[in-house]
This record gives sequence, structure tokens and C-alpha cells, in this order.
Amino acid sequence: MKLLSLAVVVGIAQAFPFNYGFGFGFGDQQVPQLETSVFEGLEDYKVGKHSLLDFHKRLIDIDSTSDHENNASQFLKKYLKATGLTVEVQKIDDGLEERYNIYAYYGKTRDTKVVVTSHFDTVPPYIPYRIEGTKIYGRGSSDAKGSVAAQVFAFLSLLESKKIKEGDVSLLFVVGEENSGIGMITASKSLGAKWGSAIFGEPTELKLGVGHKGIFSFKLTANGLASHSGYPQLGISASEILIPVLNDLLHVKFPVNALLGPSTLNIGTFSGGLAGNVVPAHAEALIVVRVAGQLDVIADLVKKTVGNIEHLDYEVLINKDAVYLDHEVPGFDTIVLAYGTDVPNLQLDLKYRYLYGPGSILVAHGDNEHIDNSDLIEAVKGYKELVHHVLANSD
Repeated sequence: MKLLSLAVVVGIAQAFPFNYGFGFGFGDQQVPQLETSVFEGLEDYKVGKHSLLDFHKRLIDIDSTSDHENNASQFLKKYLKATGLTVEVQKIDDGLEERYNIYAYYGKTRDTKVVVTSHFDTVPPYIPYRIEGTKIYGRGSSDAKGSVAAQVFAFLSLLESKKIKEGDVSLLFVVGEENSGIGMITASKSLGAKWGSAIFGEPTELKLGVGHKGIFSFKLTANGLASHSGYPQLGISASEILIPVLNDLLHVKFPVNALLGPSTLNIGTFSGGLAGNVVPAHAEALIVVRVAGQLDVIADLVKKTVGNIEHLDYEVLINKDAVYLDHEVPGFDTIVLAYGTDVPNLQLDLKYRYLYGPGSILVAHGDNEHIDNSDLIEAVKGYKELVHHVLANSD
């Protein structure tokens, strides 16, 4: 098994001095028992009795694919309460499985100068935790349980060292980011807390996001008339209606943004027909445009392309423009991102919005999703520096 070099371990120890006299709220409470680190010979970054790598492992071990996050909600609630934080749960009322957003802060002050936030739902399918050398594999290891783990330990470390006080920082962990944004939308509308700025967690390769593309998603449905394929004149082919339109969409010239690059179109799903010898009565496709800017122009181009075609229905599903972020912080590199986030779903007036986290989106939704253990350590440092920067520049 590969381990971090001695120089790296020493560097970690210097950057994050351990203090096992963690003094707020453990007492005789039943702290969740975490396993000994799976990285033999590597001293985890710890705050008191709590280990970053073990916490990350426990979170990955819980299947929290979107719409099925309740077990992870309960784990986060119990864990954060065990550290002495005030923890609130916010139920998501959407008629699906019971699940909760988790909001945590120190003391009694709900409104804070900065909220540090990420999501703990993942895309399917669930992939269990495993390690290879210094790499941690599993669904959510990068997107975005790596961010959640680093944010929790940055917050606890800042409290332990008395670098922050009551009313400075809070933690918000939400459900549903991967498929609807319902968690952050619900928090934005009804949690009732106020924040001056926000630090969002997503896999950004430990760089600050300059901005990310928006999303314009729509569904095309062709409804024809079935008939025997030997007598196509008796039917109306849904495929012959839909396929030419999809071809036209692939040739649309969408706007290019100087910062975020080109807007791109993807025909994500296509289905239709029942058998090779039947003229298909139904066909449909789901299409996503990653919007680099000028959402209104893109929407107009799509509408003109699909036109008023007989037997073809056009339904807009998601309509979100590109997002531009604060990113000028000394010591941080920057990155332009093509994926969407919860940033636009937090619909509050904020002074600063930063996007930062460990891991890479390039492996985030794949079978090989992983993160390096050293990136988790580095992300704790990064979140702490971002919190310091925001607090120093708050009114």
C-alpha cells in the first residue's frame, strides 16, 4: 500500500497542529465510533477525537443517491451534534422519501457572516468505498462528500483554535443537488437564516471557480400513428418527425463566451418505436445545452429550430443562465467549470460567492470516481483560508 511521504506527513503536521484537548461539547456524549484509519502509518488530520479520513469514509459508506438521502441526513445530524454544535434539520416536502437538509452552527446565533455549504446527495449508482494506495474510491468521494468532509473539519479546526467565534460561520449541507436543486431551493426559501457570504463546495481541483455554465434542458416528443412497416403510407412515423429536428439542433451555432467558452448541446436520451416492422407512433428525446452565456439567445435559437412542427411537442425543463463567481483571493489558482451547481439556487443577496473543493469533476460521475487523501487535507487548509478572507473583508 502506498503512503504519503514522510515529508508530506511532516508538512501536514505543521500545517494542522493536533490538539487533543478539544474543548467544546464532547463531554460524556456518545461520539460516533469511527474506525481506525485505513491508511496504515499515516496520521490522519484530527480535531480532538475526530478523524477527517474516517469521517469521509463513513459518509461514502452511506448510500445517499438523490431522493434517498435520509440515512446520510441522520448521520450528519448525530455527528455534528456530538461535536457540540447546534444542529437543525429541515425536512424536504416534495412527496418523496423522508430526507433533510442539515444546518449547524456554534452557540445560539443562526445568522452568520459566512455559510459554508455543499451537497451530500450523489448520482446513481451507489459505488462502495475502497482504496488503492493514496486514492479513495467510491460514489461521492469527490462529488461532493470530499467537500463536506473538508468543510466540517475546517470549521471544527477554526473553532478549536479560536480563530472564529459565535456568529461568524455556519455549515449547510443539502440534498437533491444532482437532480433538482430542491435542497438548496428549500433552504433559500424557508430556512430563515441570513448570511453575508457563501463558500460552496464542489470538486474544483483545489482551485477557485471563476464561473460555471448554466443549463437549458428541454424535451421533444413526437406523436405519430402506428402502422405496418410494409404500408408506411397508412401511418405517421414519430422517428421521421424527430430525427431531422435533432440533426438540425446539432448544427445550430450557439454563442461563445470569452470567459466560459462555447455553449454545447447534448442529446442525452432518445427513444421510440416498438419493433422494426412497425411504423413508430411515439418518439422522444431529452436535450441539454450547457449555457456559457446569453441564455435568451440560446432559448430563441432552439425554439426557432424546433419551430411549429406538426405532431412535435416542445417542453422546457430547466432554464438557468451561466454563473459568475468571486475568485480573486491571494494564493488560489482559478478554474472555469462546465458543470452546474447549487450556487444559483441560493437566491439570497450575498456579498461574496466562492466555489472551491477537492477532487476533479472529470471523474466525479464515473465508475472510477476517486479523490487523493492529500487533497482532503489540502482542502481543509483552503476552506480555512477562504473563511479568513471573507471574515476579513466583511462589513
